[in-house]
Amino acid sequence: MPQTTTTTPRSNAREILRLAVPAFGALIAEPLFLLADSAIVGHLGVDQLAGVGLASTILHTAVGLMVFLAYSTTPAVARAIGDGKLGKALAAGRDGVWLALLLGLALAVAGFVAAEPLVGFMGATGDVQQFAVDYLRWSMPGLAAMLLIFAGTGVLRGLQDTRTPLVVATAGFAVNIALNVFFVYGLNMSVAGSAIGTSIAQWAMAAVYLVMVGRNARHHGVSLKPDWHGVRAMTKVGSWLMLRTLSLRLAILATVLVVTAQGAVNLAAHQLAMTIFSFLAFALDALAIAAQALIGKELGARNAERVRELTRTMIRWGLGFGVITGVLLAIAAPWAGYLFTSDAGVRSALTVALWVLAVGQPLAGYVFVLDGVLIGAGDARYLAIAGVVNLVVYLPLLVVIHQTKPDGEAGLLWLWASFALGYMLARGVTLGLRARTDRWMVLGSH
Repeated sequence: MPQTTTTTPRSNAREILRLAVPAFGALIAEPLFLLADSAIVGHLGVDQLAGVGLASTILHTAVGLMVFLAYSTTPAVARAIGDGKLGKALAAGRDGVWLALLLGLALAVAGFVAAEPLVGFMGATGDVQQFAVDYLRWSMPGLAAMLLIFAGTGVLRGLQDTRTPLVVATAGFAVNIALNVFFVYGLNMSVAGSAIGTSIAQWAMAAVYLVMVGRNARHHGVSLKPDWHGVRAMTKVGSWLMLRTLSLRLAILATVLVVTAQGAVNLAAHQLAMTIFSFLAFALDALAIAAQALIGKELGARNAERVRELTRTMIRWGLGFGVITGVLLAIAAPWAGYLFTSDAGVRSALTVALWVLAVGQPLAGYVFVLDGVLIGAGDARYLAIAGVVNLVVYLPLLVVIHQTKPDGEAGLLWLWASFALGYMLARGVTLGLRARTDRWMVLGSH
């Protein structure tokens, strides 16, 4: 029978904050890694910064496709916890970790071999191309670690623990900065040093998660050996989430293809703007992570009314948080460029992009929260189909910008208006329509 509990807005707020506040710190670790890399590399020159931006787009396209390792593990573990099945929860987490390791090793080898043709496909030439290849190849040793971090974080989120990932992420960020400065400037290794330092920091973080997941499993009598049926089931569930993520990454890749044709200045400014967007997106995604953990748990406990209350609360919070971050970004936009580059042209173009991004922040807050709610509910098939629809809406906007070829900063202005407003609006409509129904609310553990 469905469970019912008496809740108040204050208790909802406490539950959301208990998970969202630590999740915020953990989520921004990856964009903080990129911000640190951009700040360190940016002072080497425009070509180095543009090369790292291009390589980062390719790297995080591959990594982003694997985010299902966290997004499928969290609700699976949370549902089992809500249904009182701890052993099943830990087994799902273990299988997710094994899948992450296997995928990470395969992608690392493929990425090292294909680095040069991938960068060439993106349209880079000369020094920008060489710097991009160097950064991409030296990032490959850390790729498996990045996927293990996804899986390990997903397990802990499902167990309603977002504080431990915060501690791990904070330590990893500090180590990353120290190593990057040492390799880039101390050993004069340029962009390769930045990639090596980040890879080492990521493996240190992954080791912590491996120890924690293994210790939990052994303590509760769960074997560390993979259940290949469970691994295959995780892959099947994740395939829809991968398609959903693929649509998001294709949108970002298509955007980079358009901005690459606008020249190195706009490409460098776009890389910085996209890094800041990622930072803010992960910050907003803290609410989405809370949604994934809480919605999964309450659906597992068959508490439909609680799910509805949490969804309404988090939508309000997402919109409010988007307004706050938008105002702060608009104020900071004219000065943000000084943190990353000494090139006046890049700073000026970045300011324009950030003002557009600031306007779209409330919409982004709404989108990220509803995305988290539906992921937590395991509504992966709808998310995948909606992602394809959103991409179909967005690509014609990019085609128009590419064909009309607006000059200088105007090109970046229209590009970011299409992405931060047009594309995000399409996502908001498709997610909002789904959330208004009850078809995504499947009760109990699977």
